[in-house]
Amino acid sequence: MAYFTIVKRPRADGTVRYRCTVGVKEQGKHLYRESKTFGKLALAKTWGTRRAAELDERGVPSDSDANQISVRQLLVKYISDPDLGGKAGRTKNYVLNMLVDCDIAEIKLADLSVNDVIEHGRLRAGAGAGPATVSHDLSYLSSVLASAKPIFGIEYTANPVAEARVLLVNMGVVGKSQRRSRRPVGDELARLEEGLRARQDHRSAAIPFIDILNFSILSCMRIGEVCRIRWDDIDEKQKAVLVRDRKDPRKKDGNHMMVPLLGNAWRIVQRQPKKSKLIFPYNAKSVTAGFQRVRSALGIEDLHYHDLRREGASRLFEAGFSIEEVAQVTGHRSLNVLWQVYRELYPNSLHQRFDELSKQRS
Repeated sequence: MAYFTIVKRPRADGTVRYRCTVGVKEQGKHLYRESKTFGKLALAKTWGTRRAAELDERGVPSDSDANQISVRQLLVKYISDPDLGGKAGRTKNYVLNMLVDCDIAEIKLADLSVNDVIEHGRLRAGAGAGPATVSHDLSYLSSVLASAKPIFGIEYTANPVAEARVLLVNMGVVGKSQRRSRRPVGDELARLEEGLRARQDHRSAAIPFIDILNFSILSCMRIGEVCRIRWDDIDEKQKAVLVRDRKDPRKKDGNHMMVPLLGNAWRIVQRQPKKSKLIFPYNAKSVTAGFQRVRSALGIEDLHYHDLRREGASRLFEAGFSIEEVAQVTGHRSLNVLWQVYRELYPNSLHQRFDELSKQRS
């Protein structure tokens, strides 16, 4: 038998919306669910009553009917598929689950229009999402819509996201993320080390923040990679470690890479206690949270843990390593991103080179 429930949903601008969910349940299992949001409670009740009656009379809609399947239902199918949502990265999974709760998810696939996608982008921007964030929404939504027919057999081949994206770019709602160039400056790194040392010296502390901080800089690894490297993957002869499933936009799994542990990075690894199969058996989120708390307490603004990776790459450039050599440490398959870092340092390097050459000739 069909049923409906209504949930009151306050919005960021202070207005209230009412989401009505209609479904069919049998022996405790959900066979079908669909939702729609209204500005008035009475409208939500009217729709819920009518739609529940229709489901009781006509039964559950066919899984291939785009006139009955909502964007939300397709999103849920995609997220639940082990070869799609199951292999999606953390960012994509977060965005897809966020989209499930957006107004655009309530629209039937057959009714989804360019205007609906544009309205979603404008609502997200109005709530504070930046152009790059809205761009992620559109990219992941587009991939879900494209899967409807070939993967799930739903008679739907339209994809209004492409046309909407062009217009949203022109409106300034969608755009590329601004490349960060932040590095620790002045005594910031020394202050961070002092604060983290006090944190790790606490009697209840377990995380060696100082070693992880310095290892992150020297190895140019992401914190998630640092907390995944294993003792079994150490190559003593080459003083290197195999980093498994390294982030690559073109390849999600199996992107293993042997990374040299230069200088003190190798010594930091060697002094870690072998109490786990992992070299740094700590939760990456806990390491980042500790860093953020110390940074905030010190009043250091706009410095992210990921900026330490840029700091490490910059140090290698400053030491005279080539872009290709730095890429072997950072893991970049494309040299474009590294070129941006190098270009920021290049003017200073040119001046230094010029001064050195002038001294040699004089």
